[in-house]
Amino acid sequence: MSFFRGQDPEFGNAVQSQAVAQVIVPRSVDLGDFTVHRALPSERTRMVGPFIFFDHFGPAHFRSGSGVDVRPHPHIGLATLTYLFDGEIIHRDSLGTAIAIRPGEINWMTAGRGIVHSERTGPERRAKGDHLHGLQCWVALPSAQEEMAPSFAHHGVEEFPVVRDDDKTVRVVVGSLYGERSPVAAASETVFADATLRAGGALPLDAGHEERAIYVVDGEIDIGGDRFGRERLLVFRPGDAVTLNAVTDAHVMILGGAAMDGPRHIWWNFVSSRKERIEQAKAEWATGRFGTVPGDEIEFIPLPEK
Repeated sequence: MSFFRGQDPEFGNAVQSQAVAQVIVPRSVDLGDFTVHRALPSERTRMVGPFIFFDHFGPAHFRSGSGVDVRPHPHIGLATLTYLFDGEIIHRDSLGTAIAIRPGEINWMTAGRGIVHSERTGPERRAKGDHLHGLQCWVALPSAQEEMAPSFAHHGVEEFPVVRDDDKTVRVVVGSLYGERSPVAAASETVFADATLRAGGALPLDAGHEERAIYVVDGEIDIGGDRFGRERLLVFRPGDAVTLNAVTDAHVMILGGAAMDGPRHIWWNFVSSRKERIEQAKAEWATGRFGTVPGDEIEFIPLPEK
């Protein structure tokens, strides 16, 4: 019995083929020990639902003595979503949070009117070397909530509902999908899910969410006769039911939600519906008015010159 609604498309189905509005090839940046693939924002697609930023980092292996060192830096007007496939990151922020995130968990940090955080490899894992592979996304806040108080929430892997069939498994991390709902509190309609398919498996995506995309982490999928490989973000047209067919064993992320209530400006780590608010945030960081991160007070990332 299948818990997944929808029917498999016929080979070459025109509606299925046309449902893919954009195929985004991420921009890749080599940071020495690992590579970051940035799918959003792109020239043609700035946002998918509330998602305004989508980074896929790794897989990476750090030698003994090295690791991730993202020094304290600020955010406004967004929530960060960090999700790991492998490894561990220690998150600290100006609220006093200090917590490790591990595979299958999420850190959901709401910046609101302003927060500072750092992300580093812990000393024990740094000493012996470590692996790291995961995603970091930014979710824009509705304009009425851009100046809300900052907050942080950590959710363990056991909290997320899982829907499975003989040839596929979906973990519903944020929002509602396949009749299940995640406990994560988002400011607007948001969906984020982790799906694995065996070769030959099919995964339907209905048209219930206004804006939808999938990111192919690994493997190859087919949609109506068109094949797509790893490290591709596929943005779908609104209103079309779509079915993914796994050509090989595949790992994909589902993301989207309601369209944002107007355009967003993004500069460095700041997101806002108002340009003047970003200018204000730049001045506040440059003059030290954002606060510090307890336990990580010495270093920080300075305001970029451009």
